[in-house]
Amino acid sequence: MDTIAAIATPPIKGGLGVIRISGSASREVAARLFVSETGKNMAAMPGYTAAFGHVYDGGERLDEAVALVFAAPKSYTGEDVVELSCHGGVYILRRVLETCLKNGARLAEPGEFTKRAFLNGKIDLTGAEAVMDMIGAENQMALKAALTVHSGALFEKISSVKDELLSAQAAFSAWVDFPDDEIPELLPERLTALLRASIAELEALLAGYDGGRILREGVNTAIAGSPNTGKSTLMNRLAGIARSIVSPVAGTTRDVVTQAVNIGGIPFNLADTAGIRQSADEVEKIGVELARRELEKADLLLAVFDGSRELEPEDSALLDSLPEANVMALLNKSDLPQKLLPGNFKGRFAAVLCVSAATGDGINLLLAEMERFARQWLSSPAAITVANERQRAATRLAVDSLVEAIAALEQGLAPDAVSVCVDSALSPLLELTGERVTDAVTRQIFSRFCVGK
Repeated sequence: MDTIAAIATPPIKGGLGVIRISGSASREVAARLFVSETGKNMAAMPGYTAAFGHVYDGGERLDEAVALVFAAPKSYTGEDVVELSCHGGVYILRRVLETCLKNGARLAEPGEFTKRAFLNGKIDLTGAEAVMDMIGAENQMALKAALTVHSGALFEKISSVKDELLSAQAAFSAWVDFPDDEIPELLPERLTALLRASIAELEALLAGYDGGRILREGVNTAIAGSPNTGKSTLMNRLAGIARSIVSPVAGTTRDVVTQAVNIGGIPFNLADTAGIRQSADEVEKIGVELARRELEKADLLLAVFDGSRELEPEDSALLDSLPEANVMALLNKSDLPQKLLPGNFKGRFAAVLCVSAATGDGINLLLAEMERFARQWLSSPAAITVANERQRAATRLAVDSLVEAIAALEQGLAPDAVSVCVDSALSPLLELTGERVTDAVTRQIFSRFCVGK
């Protein structure tokens, strides 16, 4: 493969910036622009050595730098790699990168360094995908979950199931050659037990998917209610900043206002929505429709009611439209004389809390309830689960095929019919790990990476 180069650090000012070069000619490319203080020849430097010197563009000195050499195959990509650590100025790094490109390297595509690591057998496909989860981790639990996958735990779990199914396929092949022989592995009881055990292993991986998604993406939390119940004040209280406009005028919030917050180490994506009511105002009607869409996709719904007034028609209509699960009813304005009591909502929602968004009364209890609600989905960060939709879909397809294999056995179909189902289960598992994956899939996966990784 040709030699590639990219800036491996964020494109912002910093004390240090790194240009990564990978490929068989990486040392030669570096030697054309880097001159060591001690006269070391970059092209002849052994792996795992460093040299201090300067980077030049022709006769123009660009910067001081430290060159680090990693020799194949013991490098991140499995190829010869040179990393030039320069000062972290945006202009400096761009100039050094341009000089690398003028001297024989080409610009790396997004994720191409990690893609080469995968293609060179340095990492499996699930581990490669975990790299982006590690980079994107915003809390300790998300990082631990990504590290678990990156360490190869998911690959090993899938491989264990795959190996059992391959053994079954070998037995099916033996049956084709010797159909009159009794093959122990194909006895219905034994084969059924193997298939059920495989299904159980894969279902366990699927069970933690929602929790993993929440750790990576956050709990989508909609704040909903009729106008003037204090939704925007609650949004600002939870966000810790004046994120939403607060006004006594009903219908002030027309659009969905969002803010990410961290509660107990768990990310929550708050969405303050327009007051839900019938309106002749075209703009407000659009806002109400957007609010209803947020309610539909929310993992958690904070339904806000004004505890200082009786339920109004808009409140009753909202109550009738709410799902029974994943809803917390908040009786807001507890600092005022109350006309609504928690008992009016008892047994209908996950929690009913009296709060005052204006004074902060009851907010700590609300935060605790939100954390408790989210943790019901979370398994241990060290638990092995599928980490993204591609992995989930492949695992679910394998499970469905194994269920079909058991059904074929129970119907007394010939072993070759069962074998077809088992092979249908093996294909998505091999694609999941990257052992049998198309170029289109790998391009799609690594295109989501940042350039330089």
